[in-house]
Amino acid sequence: MSEQTTPGAAVVPSAAETPPPSGTSPDGKSGIQRVLSGSVGRNLGLVVALLVLVIVGALTAPDTFLSVSNILTILRQASIIGVISIGMTLVIIAGGIDLSVGSVMGLASVVATLAAIQDLSDQLHWIVMVVMALLVGLAAGLINGVVIAYGKVVAFMATLAMLVAARGLAEILAERRTLQVGSRDFIEFMNLDIIGVDMLIWIFAIVAALGWVLLNRTTFGRRTVAIGGNREAARLAGINVQRHTMWLYAILGLCAGIAAVMILGRTTAGTSTHGQLYELDAIAAVVVGGTLLVGGRGTITGTVFGVLIFATLTNVFVQNNLTSSVQAVAKGVIIVVAVLLQQRFAKPTGRSS
Repeated sequence: MSEQTTPGAAVVPSAAETPPPSGTSPDGKSGIQRVLSGSVGRNLGLVVALLVLVIVGALTAPDTFLSVSNILTILRQASIIGVISIGMTLVIIAGGIDLSVGSVMGLASVVATLAAIQDLSDQLHWIVMVVMALLVGLAAGLINGVVIAYGKVVAFMATLAMLVAARGLAEILAERRTLQVGSRDFIEFMNLDIIGVDMLIWIFAIVAALGWVLLNRTTFGRRTVAIGGNREAARLAGINVQRHTMWLYAILGLCAGIAAVMILGRTTAGTSTHGQLYELDAIAAVVVGGTLLVGGRGTITGTVFGVLIFATLTNVFVQNNLTSSVQAVAKGVIIVVAVLLQQRFAKPTGRSS
């Protein structure tokens, strides 16, 4: 039966037919709202948080906090955990997790400083130590990836097993001793200043830049986001999810190897205690940086800000002579708040990129 209208009566469009207000999108959000709800808005919030910490540090320690030497100290402290956090970002975006990176880092530092490796370095070049550390990290990451992707073992349990095994193997190889780096050339290189900036900071910057390009400008990065958003849909779209997952953990293992080289240059020693709890610090930095723990969304830029926030927070506490216990409590609160904000502002699917 057709609808009839009274002559002269105004026709009121239905809600579905009502055009959105000027300056808004079909979902009712204005341009500014869309920007603030995206990655730009999330990174802007991190910038504000970092600025607040800087202001607090400047007010509580006005004589030292804003000095060039202290700023470089903050960046230096952030660099090692920052390199691990870059690799962790890729794994978490894909919906994974890795609890073993700290232990792998310790194992790589021990292997690189074994007497046989150092003798070979003396005969050839100190680059042998670097290559060994990178190979150990890459091998551990590949093992994690194969067990998780092809063995169908839950990432939490597989990497937990690697955490225990790598730390134990490092203790056996080092015989619970601290192994000193004998190559002065290696130490001098790792402590170089390029235009006034430490080598460790440059390494972090390079790894972060490579991670950004990999995630945002390559097919590999797009596939990583797709797998984290929906593994089954990614598989049906033709992505080899198993192989891609394996390589993600290999990249994270390689980052742990790079971090081992960095800590060797900073401490001039390899020991099984290197990297303790680094996996938790890396996960915390990634989460605070806006990467969803369920996968499907995250940014390298956000992770860098997350690392800097924690490094600055630690420095503020040190400047004010606060104990490590207070630092731990503050970090815990920040992590909980970050997760709550994720749950509050993430889309219902939790997969926005």
